[in-house]
Amino acid sequence: MVIAGVPTAALVVFALIGVALVLFVSEVIPTDVTAIGIVVALAALEPWTGVGARGAISGFANTATVTIVAMYMLSAGIQRTGLVQRLGVHLARLTRGSETRALAATIGTTGPIAGVVNNTPVVAVFIPMITDLARETGVSPSKLLLPLSYAAILGGTLTLIGTSTNLLASEFAATLLDRGPIGMFEFTGLGAIVLLVGLAYLMTVGRWLTPARVPVDADLVEEFELEDFLAELRVGPDSDAIGLPVAAIDERTDGTVTPLQIRRNGETFLAAGSDQRLQAGDVVVVNGSRTTVNRFRQRLGLDRVDRGGVTEETFTDADSADRLGKAVVPETSRFLGETLSESRLKAFHGMTVLAIRRGNELIRTDLSDVPLEAGDLLLVQTTPESVEYFADGDDLLVIHEDALDRFEEADAEEIAPLSPETPVAVAIMAAVVGLAALDVLPIVIAALGGVFAMIVTGCLSSADAYDAVSWNVVFLLAGVVPLGLAMEATGGAALIAEGLVATGSVLPLVAVLLLFYVVTGLLANVITPVATVVLMIPIAVDAAARLDANGFTFLLAVTFASATSFMTPVGYQTNLMVYGPGGYEFTDFLRVGGPLQLLLSIVTTLGIVAIWGL
Repeated sequence: MVIAGVPTAALVVFALIGVALVLFVSEVIPTDVTAIGIVVALAALEPWTGVGARGAISGFANTATVTIVAMYMLSAGIQRTGLVQRLGVHLARLTRGSETRALAATIGTTGPIAGVVNNTPVVAVFIPMITDLARETGVSPSKLLLPLSYAAILGGTLTLIGTSTNLLASEFAATLLDRGPIGMFEFTGLGAIVLLVGLAYLMTVGRWLTPARVPVDADLVEEFELEDFLAELRVGPDSDAIGLPVAAIDERTDGTVTPLQIRRNGETFLAAGSDQRLQAGDVVVVNGSRTTVNRFRQRLGLDRVDRGGVTEETFTDADSADRLGKAVVPETSRFLGETLSESRLKAFHGMTVLAIRRGNELIRTDLSDVPLEAGDLLLVQTTPESVEYFADGDDLLVIHEDALDRFEEADAEEIAPLSPETPVAVAIMAAVVGLAALDVLPIVIAALGGVFAMIVTGCLSSADAYDAVSWNVVFLLAGVVPLGLAMEATGGAALIAEGLVATGSVLPLVAVLLLFYVVTGLLANVITPVATVVLMIPIAVDAAARLDANGFTFLLAVTFASATSFMTPVGYQTNLMVYGPGGYEFTDFLRVGGPLQLLLSIVTTLGIVAIWGL
């Protein structure tokens, strides 16, 4: 049965893809949950989709999926060696005082590393250092953080294991084309060209286009516009607050006024979790709107200290155990979707959130009811113990505001000690890359063997290995892979390819290839690169066959286009990680990333044609 010349089965698959795209873009539900829904829908609609239960869950057994899981674990093993952190320390010391050196060293280091180590932890390690490096250099952090993310993305084009999209493309190359999987360094030459062109752009045009959103040496109170939300109140001799437990302030105000700090006779106490009772003469630093603070002050008979007296320095006195800092909520955080009250950050970790920056939005009231989202930048009052706790996990990326000061005062070995297992871990990673590159073992087996070796040699515990995996990405990958099967089975890929092939009658073949690159790149900026490569590669290979062109050439165009999405903060997870710390607006990614993506579309297309032909 057909409708307007289109098989009903293909229409059903197109409808599923349409719904999935809407959910991916709107994020009404998490993308990995959407992917699970795709698996269920494909199997439930088997008479039309042509994908049964076994095919619907085949993404979990896909070679690329298993390899990506293993690479997450291997990256964690390398990260635990301390090598990346040590590199960051030396980078900070080397470039201090020069904006040009800081930018060049940042992007010149991040790019190559991202070719062999998962770029998310690399960017996570570098964000705090780059933020403080910018301050010491006298340049806005915004000028360095966006290039940091872009360089990490560019580095992913260097090797097969650089990004998950590369691994997916290798799987498609083996199944759709008359050839084996893509080799470890098969496209490294082109990737190096892309990296060098991209880095040159970031050092010149990109440097000029990148805005300075966060002021240099900005006081955190000013940066988050909290001047009217912080106040110092003194407990007078006749105040009704005398003898009141600090914890009772939250209860009496329903959380609208939050105590942060108590100052008494030269001593400073952290309010969170404190068992202190207020005494006459105490000065209490509180957080809340002007109206609620005034109401609270009048109710308990407190006196206001000079207005505007609370600054970042209030929380950085030598005798104070607490301090202000910033924390990014990554895509791997277990706090995603939880409100601040549900996260129990204050109760369990003594960490009080004072404000949330979400894109252009600055949230400073009713914080306890705000669900956390990936990319949120939190202004927090925290302690060294909390910073240390979150440094070992993926739930919050805490930015040290005094990182470089610590670097100057301590030896690199003290700040970023190397693990005793460092030589073993590096040798294992080198063996994985070597075995795969020489075709001694398939990449999936080499990677799994590397994970096994790291665990049995003590480089990585099994618990840390499982914690290192971004399971939401794995489920997303496993969920969208069957869509490619459905498009092939129902003829949907052939229908779309036929429409694109029609452009071949008016455009030269190289222009059709460029068109595929541009369409793929735009799609990857709206939905995930993983979903894009799954949808576009079957179409590109089919179109190449109809045009009597090189299928591998078209596959590479889609691969590179999906792996280099610069135009939106949601296009790649590292973009989302720098979104808040850099204070960027959505349009900043379009202004800086748009020309870069256009430049690379031409460079990459011509490079593919020159190396592999049409």
